[in-house]
Amino acid sequence: MVTTLSADRLAELQDDDEEFALVDTRPEDSYESWHVSGALHFPFGPEEELDGRLEEFEELVGDAERVITICAKGLSSGNLATRLESATDAYDVQTVDGGMKGWSGVYDHVEVDIGGARIVQVQRRAKGCLSYVVGCESTGEAVVVDPTADTDEFAVAAEEADLSIVGVVDTHVHADHVSGGRQLADEFDVPYYLGDRAEERDVEFEYAPLERNEVIEVGERELKAVAAPGHTGEMINLLVDDRALLTADTLHVDSTGRTELEFSDDEGERGARMLYETLHRTILAEPESVVVLPGHVTVTADGEFSHGSPGEAIATTIRDARTGIDVLDLEEEAFVDRMADAGEKPSNYEEIIDRNRGALELPPEDRVELELGPNNCSA
Repeated sequence: MVTTLSADRLAELQDDDEEFALVDTRPEDSYESWHVSGALHFPFGPEEELDGRLEEFEELVGDAERVITICAKGLSSGNLATRLESATDAYDVQTVDGGMKGWSGVYDHVEVDIGGARIVQVQRRAKGCLSYVVGCESTGEAVVVDPTADTDEFAVAAEEADLSIVGVVDTHVHADHVSGGRQLADEFDVPYYLGDRAEERDVEFEYAPLERNEVIEVGERELKAVAAPGHTGEMINLLVDDRALLTADTLHVDSTGRTELEFSDDEGERGARMLYETLHRTILAEPESVVVLPGHVTVTADGEFSHGSPGEAIATTIRDARTGIDVLDLEEEAFVDRMADAGEKPSNYEEIIDRNRGALELPPEDRVELELGPNNCSA
């Protein structure tokens, strides 16, 4: 009988450089757009028989003795694993429980040392979402910033850091993933914050509005709301003790956020002009030593982080951003033109926005389906 392994265990095997062949059985378009790092492609149906394809499979995996199969939900990959086990004893075969759905829920918790505040970067490996637990070691209080819908991850991250959650902040109405902000705040019975311009997005959840330069005190630590429109109109960034800036989708380590997901009527031009001003008059005006902690890192179609690796802090500084990100060298008109060609939009982004405004209710299984696919929030 074919055994299964969890997506978390698959991540551990990758991190430990274990030897195995990971075989993705999904259709070509799904594989090409988004797959686990190192996965080989062998399209196979949920009811297909191996027939004369064993030689093709053997050629694909080479000398591998251990084979792990994966698909969208575990159906076709489980079928392939079963057929292989019946056809040959050459391989130790396993399949990933829940497939890419399970992989979408793999997280890493990474401590970020800025001196002073205790910050845990919660990395969602498959999507590149970066969330934060920002706390005060003296009092043990913490605020969670931009949590995903896997709210248990943030409870665990806070507990591991000996912190108690006293507030939750969403920097903006996310378009690439379902937010867990309102849910997490309800679970802990703590305030849920958005920027004060969130009313312009017709947010239907109850929230505490953060005005420009308003400060959330977290024990002895201070988080200041920095107005940062561009990616969205209500976007805020959070300045932690004047040492670190949580930039969400305003500024990433190697790019900026795109601007046409909200401002689609003019291909993002209005948002691009706002973002240009935000970047040059607000973000890059911070001291060069300020650490930039973004809300996303791009995950390539090959499943790799475009910058750094899972389990390592994804960060830069104001100085390194200014000197190392080409788009920040552009004049305004060239910047606006660049933003108009931001590439493929995130999957199902309009429905995700409606869910994150509170205008659309989704059962958990539909939430996972809605989010499947690559993250495309960078320009």
